[in-house]
Amino acid sequence: MEEITFHHTLPIQLRFNDVDKFGHVNNTVYFSFYDLGKTEYFAKICPEVNWEKEGIVVVHIEAEFLSQIFGSDHIAVQTKVSEIGTKSFHLIQRVIDTETQDVKCVCKSVMVMFDLEKHESKPLPKEWIEAICDYEEEDVRRKK
Repeated sequence: MEEITFHHTLPIQLRFNDVDKFGHVNNTVYFSFYDLGKTEYFAKICPEVNWEKEGIVVVHIEAEFLSQIFGSDHIAVQTKVSEIGTKSFHLIQRVIDTETQDVKCVCKSVMVMFDLEKHESKPLPKEWIEAICDYEEEDVRRKK
């Protein structure tokens, strides 16, 4: 995987119920880590959003599990918007060991801007696009 700069890192506190009978974090739990990362990312980048009217929904998600996480590990989830279209954007996230910087899992997803009142997709606000590009320190708009 090419070198990616992540500007957003969220430390994750592992809970007792995150660990399964095999002594490691169950694969399904990683997706809750990614949800926390997305939530914090957008709360920081776009703090004025009315989440009762606007939303972002996952339309595609894939994860590559690289190594196990154990209950005693110290981890964080990193989040980056890698590409923005008209109504959708691509996220790259990864879970890392904060002590060794080892990447434990990489997740790629496609999110769509959604009007919660009309129940349909809608274009991303220009303010979001500008805020994301500023935060990522690069123009991540899809090239035509």
